[in-house]
Amino acid sequence: MGGAWIATSLVVLYLVGASSQEQLSTRECENLGFTGLALCSDCNSLAEYVKDQVLIAELVSDCKKCCTEDSNDSMTKITYSGAILEVCMRKLVFYPEIVGFIEEEKDRFPSVKVQYIFNSPPKLIMLDDAGEHKETVRIDNWKREHILQFLQGKVKPTSAV
Repeated sequence: MGGAWIATSLVVLYLVGASSQEQLSTRECENLGFTGLALCSDCNSLAEYVKDQVLIAELVSDCKKCCTEDSNDSMTKITYSGAILEVCMRKLVFYPEIVGFIEEEKDRFPSVKVQYIFNSPPKLIMLDDAGEHKETVRIDNWKREHILQFLQGKVKPTSAV
């Protein structure tokens, strides 16, 4: 039994080291359940929550393909020109915090647009200067103040017209 554990541990270590070379597209990462702005150091934390060694090897491998490399506070320096808050209008009843943000706070962010897409879970799609999608962040369980704080830190202020 000890040999099997060692072999499994070696597979985990191999996959963790080898997987950082290949990056997946945003869409592929979303399909795997990795959305948002995950740092690669967070991938290693998965092992604390998943006890199945074979499963954790695959999860860590996929995570490493979808994460952003850690650097000196790299995530706080990334800002975007705008965002799209995408949500299904029919499901809004289940997200009172998001409704509150849209109705009472959204006007504070002129570069953030609301887009209603059938069956879409609530998410923020972060945009670069050219209006291209750069990151997607699921906000299903966020409170209004979390949305405000995130947008204040990540969306560049627009100049008054």
